[in-house]
Amino acid sequence: MGIRTGAQYIEAVKARKPEVWLSGRKVENLFEEPVFKQPILEIAKLYDMQHDPEFQDKITHVCEETGERVNNSFLVPKSYDDLIKRRNVFEAYAKATFGLMGRTPDFLNVVVTSMYYNSWFFEKYNKNWAENVRNYYKYLRDNDIFLTHAIINPQNDRSKNSHEQKDTYTHLGAVKETPDGLVVRGAKMLATLAPVTDEVIIYSFPGFAPGDEKYALAFAIPIDTPGLRIICREPMQDGKRSFFDHPLASRFEEMDALLVFDDVVVPWDRIFLYNNVEAANKLYPMTGAGQQPAHQSGVRGLVKLEFATQVAMKVADTIGVDGYLNVQDQLGELAQSLESIRALLKVAEYEHTMTEHGEAMPAYVPLETIRGLLPKMYPRAIEVIQIVGAGGLLMSPTGADFESDELRGSIDNYYVGREGISSLERVSIFKLAWDLCGEAFGQRLLQYERYYTGDPIRKRGIFYNNYKRQTPLTMVDEALKGAQLDNKEALTN
Repeated sequence: MGIRTGAQYIEAVKARKPEVWLSGRKVENLFEEPVFKQPILEIAKLYDMQHDPEFQDKITHVCEETGERVNNSFLVPKSYDDLIKRRNVFEAYAKATFGLMGRTPDFLNVVVTSMYYNSWFFEKYNKNWAENVRNYYKYLRDNDIFLTHAIINPQNDRSKNSHEQKDTYTHLGAVKETPDGLVVRGAKMLATLAPVTDEVIIYSFPGFAPGDEKYALAFAIPIDTPGLRIICREPMQDGKRSFFDHPLASRFEEMDALLVFDDVVVPWDRIFLYNNVEAANKLYPMTGAGQQPAHQSGVRGLVKLEFATQVAMKVADTIGVDGYLNVQDQLGELAQSLESIRALLKVAEYEHTMTEHGEAMPAYVPLETIRGLLPKMYPRAIEVIQIVGAGGLLMSPTGADFESDELRGSIDNYYVGREGISSLERVSIFKLAWDLCGEAFGQRLLQYERYYTGDPIRKRGIFYNNYKRQTPLTMVDEALKGAQLDNKEALTN
């Protein structure tokens, strides 16, 4: 089939019957559920972009193996040009969603593509695992499947490993082997957009200890597999808000969910790793499943930061405060942060390395630097919007107020912006800003960015330790050459 259309994606959503729970009730019709409908339509637009002449040659390519067009996120990068081809789709999808949807289809396409090209890693432990990974990649690529993932354990007793939890199956683990597959039980999070995806892939960050063997798992199954329960978090909006009043929250709400596996049978041909702590701890770093997707998240993060920066600038301009030095200082800070991320991405691409298997890998140091900076830069951008917009962010009337003949004169008089900015334009901009910086929707986006790649403090510590190992402190040694005192001189002085 190759690239699918938005209509085909929507039909797939309608055809599936996953067990989805929202606000205490089981959702029977996903597409007609207000909370999910507009996000489904936004994802469908991304699939349609693959067929749009403006984008098709930039974000898709003809697969040499099948002769069908496939998304560039399935491209195994073997050169700088290939990295740019992948960046094109990352950028196109991010701009179409203003960087606000963190789990567009391209993200996990890259993860599985990395596992596929590094299937040698799985082969070291089990040849069937390697074959399963290769077949699954081809299935995703050729059918343009939309994946979610769940790779974090529920936050229970975090001072203990999985096998030390009060309930053996609080965390997802293997129960038993059967002829039909592996039976698994327990929970994983944080499955973003899970209700409206086709399948879910499970794998984990390193951190398994002896005794955690049954929790060392990697597999993929359809999202409507019997026994898989999707428990959605509280919605950040009800799906019924108007575009005018909530131009972002009404469209880009990414539902997050806890996945509960109640003795789910995973077919053997969908098992990628099982019962091996060493393999589970090495999967993330050895397959590129950490570094390659950092390219996608870096591009998306750049677009998201650029959007927040432009919103801050527009708010300041709308009310005529961007002529003040203190406001210019804050907006200039955001612009410099933005351009720093843009430069780091270019460095990561240009200074890519080639693995021994012929894979072009974006440079580690600039990508990890982006991962360390964005959790600080994006919250700062939101703070600047709040400071510049001040009390005006709290005072916007509704679309219904504008439509009231009795109120319209007052609104046009008292909600006007600087010279040349009408009340309608000013209020529209401030509503956009409030969705991003004040609404629950915007606060979820902030928290998501802060912990997008895990604990930022732990990540920075890992980065420092790696940096220290790879960076000899030769400049210090050079500066101190000849500065030592011999023993005799030291004693006399």
